[in-house]
Amino acid sequence: MRLRVGVALLLVLAALGAVNYLRPIPAVTPTHLLRTSDVVPGTAPSLPWPSRGSAAVGVSGLGLLAGSGNEQAIPAASVTKVMTVLVILTDKPLKTGEPGPSVTLSDADVQSYQADLAAGQSAAKVEAGETLSELQLLQGMLIPSANNYAETAARWDAGSLGAFVSRMNDRAARMKLTHTRFADASGASPASTSTPSDLTVLGMAAMRDPVFAAIVATPQVDLPVAGTVYNVNGVLGQSGIVGIKTGSGLNTGANFLFAAKATVDGHEIVIYGCLMGQPSLAAAFAGAQRLIGAMSPVLHVRRILSRNESVATYTMPWGAETDLVSADDVDVVEWPGLVVRQRLDAKAIVIDKPLPSSTVEGTEHVVLGDYALDIPLVTADPLYPPGRLWRLTRVSL
Repeated sequence: MRLRVGVALLLVLAALGAVNYLRPIPAVTPTHLLRTSDVVPGTAPSLPWPSRGSAAVGVSGLGLLAGSGNEQAIPAASVTKVMTVLVILTDKPLKTGEPGPSVTLSDADVQSYQADLAAGQSAAKVEAGETLSELQLLQGMLIPSANNYAETAARWDAGSLGAFVSRMNDRAARMKLTHTRFADASGASPASTSTPSDLTVLGMAAMRDPVFAAIVATPQVDLPVAGTVYNVNGVLGQSGIVGIKTGSGLNTGANFLFAAKATVDGHEIVIYGCLMGQPSLAAAFAGAQRLIGAMSPVLHVRRILSRNESVATYTMPWGAETDLVSADDVDVVEWPGLVVRQRLDAKAIVIDKPLPSSTVEGTEHVVLGDYALDIPLVTADPLYPPGRLWRLTRVSL
């Protein structure tokens, strides 16, 4: 009797062990090792905002940082041409070094030139039958700020000025430039209005196109009929300024949308800004240089993640473990007072077969200003499935 009971008990235990062994291996979720938020140390500086008009500044990567606080939409003047060129380069992209398609000028283009000239606007001479490349049209718009070149380019791109202006406003809406409205392609109309913050965002977007950036950094260019024309940006090359566009001639004052390169902690960054409603272009230029000079010492580049730095860890119930480590070094520009936010994006894993080291198993999502980075995370060590003894004897998993 006792033997039969013992045998039965052994059979029951064997059955339970078999069931235990065959149970699925549990999924394991990684534990995040880093802080989810951190404030960049320091106090944001008091910037030398202009005493008249308004201004805003930003930095490549971080985006818009600060404004003078008294912004209102006023005529953008020739800074409007930044959007004109951005739309054309979107519709008809150019690669660096290529001229693009040719445009043959008509009597209507000559009439635009004559009308702009008679109105005292910025214009560059053209002739009927003259051929300009797309690149030359953009150069004529951005370097001497020729209004007639903007009008010709708009008609060529969209078929009519009205259709092109609609494209400009559609693009502004997609970019969430909520205080910007365009009424023409050149900026001659006082109804083409914007704010320094909106134009700073626009400038940062335009400068991401290498063709645009190369044009606004060009001091002068030779055009077929107009001859040698010079950049209206009078401080190009000073204080690190590499562009981008002036706007003046309307009764609301002068505007200057600028980009300037600066070396910060051994890294090259780009400072952006826009001043509007200034007494003169000279005052706008001087105001931009003051803002650049005040911002440069406050900016820093910090490594927020190092390659092979542990970001998360997997700990298996049978004792195996591995860290998830950053696959890259991550350097970001920092501005005092901004918040760095981090989030682990990694799924639970089931180790039912060997998992090699250096396997990508998630990302660390980092947000700082306009930075939105997803840094690949890889396993530091291999992981192996549990052994037979653990699978037989596990209790609750």
